[in-house]
Amino acid sequence: MKRDDIARLLPGIFQRTRGEGTLLEGLLGVMEALHAPAEAALAQLPTFFHPARAPERFVPFLARWVDLELPVTTGLGRLRELVAAAVELSRWRGTARGLSLFLETATGRSDFVLEQRVPGPDGRPRPFHLRVRAPAALEPHRAMLEAIIAREKPASLTHELLFERPSPGAS
Repeated sequence: MKRDDIARLLPGIFQRTRGEGTLLEGLLGVMEALHAPAEAALAQLPTFFHPARAPERFVPFLARWVDLELPVTTGLGRLRELVAAAVELSRWRGTARGLSLFLETATGRSDFVLEQRVPGPDGRPRPFHLRVRAPAALEPHRAMLEAIIAREKPASLTHELLFERPSPGAS
C-alpha cells in the first residue's frame, strides 16, 4: 500500500496532523516499505499457478496439488506437461486411453503398446492382465513407468512392463 492509501485508513485526527517532515509521515513511509515485498509477491501470484511459468521449485508442489506425486525422472519440463494435463489425465484414469496418455505425457514418446489379451503359458489369454511394451530407450526410467502403470491401470489388473528395441526397418 502506498502511504496515501494507508493515511486514508487512519482516524480523522491523524489524517489532519499529517504533513511533510512529521513523525506520522515518517511512520507512513516505513509502513509503505513494509508492505512492498508482500505486494510484489501478490502481483506475481498468477505465475505460480501456471505450470509453464511457475518457478522450478514450485512445480513439484503444483504436482502434489493435482495428485501427481510421482518419481518423474524425465525432467522438469515433462512434470510441467503432466501438471498442465492433469484434468484430462484424471478424466481418463483407470482406462487404456488414460494410461497411454499418461505414459506419453510423462515421456514425450508415443510408441507404447498396451496388450490387454496377453497369452499365458498355455496359450490362452490371461484374465485381468495387462502387458505394456515400452521403447528400450526408456529403460532407465523403469521405476517411473512402473509407478505410472500401477497408479493408472484398473486396480483389478496385474501388469508387466517390457522394454523392446525397435524392429529393423521401423521408423
